[in-house]
Amino acid sequence: MHDLLPHISASLSSVFGSIAFFMPEIYLALLFIVVMITDLIFGKRSLKLCRIVACAGLLLVMYLDLKQFALVADGGHLIFSNMLLLIRSGIFFKLIIDLLSFILLLYFSWDNKLNSHQKGLSDLYSIAIASVFGLHLMVMAVNLLSIYLAIEMVSIASYLMVAYRTENAFSTEAGLKYVLFGAASSAMMLYGISLLYGFSGSLDIIFHHTIEQLSGVNSVSTSFAMILVLIGIGFKLSFVPIHFWVPDVYQGASTPVTAYLSTVPKIAAFALLINFLSPFMFTGLWTGFNMSIALSVIGIVTMIAGNFAAVLQTNIKRMLAYSSIGHTGFALMAVVVLSLQSVSVLTYYLLVYALANIGALALATYFTNETGAEDVEDYRGFGLKYPIASVCFVIILISLTGLPVTAGFTGKLFVFSAVYGVYQQTHSIWLLLLMITGALTTVVSLFYYIKIPLNLFLKRKEMAEISNKKSVNLLVLSIFISFILILLGIFPHWVLQVL
Repeated sequence: MHDLLPHISASLSSVFGSIAFFMPEIYLALLFIVVMITDLIFGKRSLKLCRIVACAGLLLVMYLDLKQFALVADGGHLIFSNMLLLIRSGIFFKLIIDLLSFILLLYFSWDNKLNSHQKGLSDLYSIAIASVFGLHLMVMAVNLLSIYLAIEMVSIASYLMVAYRTENAFSTEAGLKYVLFGAASSAMMLYGISLLYGFSGSLDIIFHHTIEQLSGVNSVSTSFAMILVLIGIGFKLSFVPIHFWVPDVYQGASTPVTAYLSTVPKIAAFALLINFLSPFMFTGLWTGFNMSIALSVIGIVTMIAGNFAAVLQTNIKRMLAYSSIGHTGFALMAVVVLSLQSVSVLTYYLLVYALANIGALALATYFTNETGAEDVEDYRGFGLKYPIASVCFVIILISLTGLPVTAGFTGKLFVFSAVYGVYQQTHSIWLLLLMITGALTTVVSLFYYIKIPLNLFLKRKEMAEISNKKSVNLLVLSIFISFILILLGIFPHWVLQVL
């Protein structure tokens, strides 16, 4: 008993000393409780109140995120017995997640089909806040246990959000498929974690002694365990070959939920991937498979599969689903050449991609609300009827493609520059193949993105107009995002100089 007392005292000191570095997450937990209690007290009348409380709470959390920069001025801090790591790049990831989540919380009530659901939206706001809490943990997780718990927290919230709208069989099927794929990847990840723990005797991957212990084990065994863990992280990133759930789930879920799934969990997963891979890529002690080559192969295959599959799609959401897979492959280029510069470039690229993707799906909702259009061909002739929305759609698609003068172009240019800079030093054939694939698939993306402007402006079809005043909010959001994408394309240093 006496031997345990010093350990208990040290653990309590670690917990209490970590609270100051965990304030945004504590407020998120309190916000979840407040939103849930508001829903319980006011019932169906609580929709507007829950939205106001959730959005106001996220603004407060963003303010607390900003205050954390002062805490990391002297470097990163390990908290809660080395379970989590607070660093400058992690704070930026959290800020982006909170900003996008704030936009998405507003977006939820602007979708007619989702807003008219008999369950209301109050529960959805509670689930979203819980998910944001899990996303924060993903960004900071550097322990195998905290990595698993963070991913599971986000996954459970995502399952609930996908299955929230259950008025048709396709939505129910999408939710079930998501759960099954998620459960399988979670089980494989947990098995991989157990193997790594058995090989090293530690759950802390950030320390060199863990990598040294793993290096003393048969490389085939440790590589197998690493692959299993990467499968769990890859489920959130939706890279090939763990992408089969994406098109059906994105199409079956409500459009705002699709916007959520394709942006904020993916950003947190990239931050988690960096946390997980950094000790193995930088220490020089890892004797298993070459991480850079493995990620290069995954990136190349993901870009090819995502972009070529998108060409064949006619449904807007399904097309954007495959497009998001392609963008994941492109973003992996920055992870392959992992460095402080590439992390800044990746953060910028993910920010502008997420804004453009939310804008594209918001406009998809706008046209569905106004006209009932869901397929690309349903957009024929709407360019003249809805000129502002159509022009915004074109700007956003130009950014997703990566053409001047949008932020998507500068984002891709920075990624190419980061990879080329490393290629000049190493002359790696894999980096060359990555750049060639990235350039070719960018050209391929033109073939499916251009379908929408082609139908909007160059084809004609008469269709009865369905007016709905909620669509005005979506139009304003689309105009704002289009403006930001052009502004960041012209002045990218406004973001890069603070990253």
